[in-house]
Amino acid sequence: MSWQAYLVVLRLRSPLHIGHSKVGNLQRTRPYVTGRVLWGAQTMRLTRDAYQGRGPAADSRQYNKFGKQVHSLLAVTYFYPALKSNTHEGYSVQWPWENEGAFRRRFLSSYAGTALSYPAQSATEGTLHEVEFISPRTLDTGEPVFLTGYVFEKKGCTLSWQEAFRRLQLGGERGYGWGDVELVSVQVATDKHLFGDSATSDREGDRLSIHIPKGGRLLAHAVAEGLSVAGDVEPLVGREWQSNNPSNRYAGQHVRFNEVCFSPGSIACENLNLVVDRFGVWRASSE
Repeated sequence: MSWQAYLVVLRLRSPLHIGHSKVGNLQRTRPYVTGRVLWGAQTMRLTRDAYQGRGPAADSRQYNKFGKQVHSLLAVTYFYPALKSNTHEGYSVQWPWENEGAFRRRFLSSYAGTALSYPAQSATEGTLHEVEFISPRTLDTGEPVFLTGYVFEKKGCTLSWQEAFRRLQLGGERGYGWGDVELVSVQVATDKHLFGDSATSDREGDRLSIHIPKGGRLLAHAVAEGLSVAGDVEPLVGREWQSNNPSNRYAGQHVRFNEVCFSPGSIACENLNLVVDRFGVWRASSE
């Protein structure tokens, strides 16, 4: 079994919030798009396209069907902010860990809001909140911000994922128009190196393999068990919609714990052989 790699470039057209953690009233964003977010957006788009004209896709089992196909037929890297450049690819990835302070000042902003109490003509007590986002333009020079990453298609894949990428909406606050992206390009990637020389991919086999040299950076969350890596560790937890559950059956009520992982940007202490698992998470290879 083999995989075909595609380099995908998206232009960010509105603020993008990828939920991370909460500090006081501030809901922080991750400075990149996770595999879970991409999986959810693709699953939503593919499901709704398939049921268009046949009534609303209102049962989580419909989404579960396409979600499993996305897991089995596609693999993704995380997507990172990028700016236009004179490089061979035409875009320069902006790694958030290279200079965190400068990255935050250039790409991250926030929006403050509150609920209103109309009878009192004032703000409702306890509802002040602030949502951090990746800006669609750099905050210093006003350059357009792009998102770039890789999609790997398993041989025999029949999913219309490229068409789905033309109408994706990513992350949180989508009801306010956030997370709107425009597909700029999808190019076949023949080079086995990912994002320049950061990692290499082995595209033969039932599972996609990733190789990180000693001193290289992890470019996705990686399950901590069995890895010799220096960096931050965090549990990966996500909310899901499982309408067929007897309890916690409404959107966001079902909490799924994945794994304890090293965060992107962590440094490999030895050569690592990894495989891409569900939601784009990397895991130590058993081979």
